[in-house]
Amino acid sequence: MTSEYQPSLLSEADLRAADLSWAYNRSGDSAMPLTELQTWKQRVAQYQATVRLSPPAQQGTLFDLGTEPSPVETLDPFTLSPQNAEFWRGQFQEAGVPALYFVVDHEATVLLYVGETLRSNQRWKGVHDCKRYILSYVEAHRGHDLPVAVNIGFWPHAGADRRTRQALESALITKWQSPFNKENWAIWSTPFVGGKVEA
Repeated sequence: MTSEYQPSLLSEADLRAADLSWAYNRSGDSAMPLTELQTWKQRVAQYQATVRLSPPAQQGTLFDLGTEPSPVETLDPFTLSPQNAEFWRGQFQEAGVPALYFVVDHEATVLLYVGETLRSNQRWKGVHDCKRYILSYVEAHRGHDLPVAVNIGFWPHAGADRRTRQALESALITKWQSPFNKENWAIWSTPFVGGKVEA
């Protein structure tokens, strides 16, 4: 195993503030060169575009059993209704439903993160590493005056069984190679996550 250091684009003060203001637009100097940011996004977007265009695998059978295809084959995170990434600050009457959720930059058509939750209205309250990654991502764009539109979409049909949700989440992370999920850090050399990456 080798380790690569991924420098954070944020100061320690910004990292502490990330839990409170991770999706707000802020401007300032970006530690990431413009061409590097654009190339990174283009690579991810091109890969994910091929995933979207690829037809689901069809397995032939002697008998038509009428089974429905897996959500891994049919779920397109880019078509889910986007919500402001600060949705969790709202007042909810209920905790929400079991769901898969997808963090997408709709400006670049890039799926950044795939997650699962038992309570869709509460998942992002409190500490979540992805908030920090997104703050870093947004700040990199603001430093170059680039448009960015990070939203979250929920798929509310994941079911209450945690292992089933996690298996579905894992399969979707593998399929889409979402760069903020740690399983894919070595693929994209994700510059927004900070810390060490094990290859």
